[in-house]
Amino acid sequence: MNIVTFCDVDESLFNPDFNVEHFHSGTSGNADIIIINIDTIFEFEENKSKICNEKYVSIAVIEDDSDYEAFKNFGIDAWIRASEISQINNIINLVNKRLLS
Repeated sequence: MNIVTFCDVDESLFNPDFNVEHFHSGTSGNADIIIINIDTIFEFEENKSKICNEKYVSIAVIEDDSDYEAFKNFGIDAWIRASEISQINNIINLVNKRLLS
């Protein structure tokens, strides 16, 4: 599974089976999962056609409820609070089911 992060997420949090790329370091252009935050939503929107597979899932890292309000108009598939980022693999496993369906 290819994951592209637009925001800074500690790569050691991810399952070692995942291929994690950082948008600003260059990507292979075949993202299954995108991880963004409020500061990177527009950058993602501008570049998603270049880096995402036809079928992909987006995960937003939110700091507070106002971030959720801002994201809800962008069709984000899943959210995780920044304070719970250590649980990112749980979210990825759940959204992976959507990719496989």
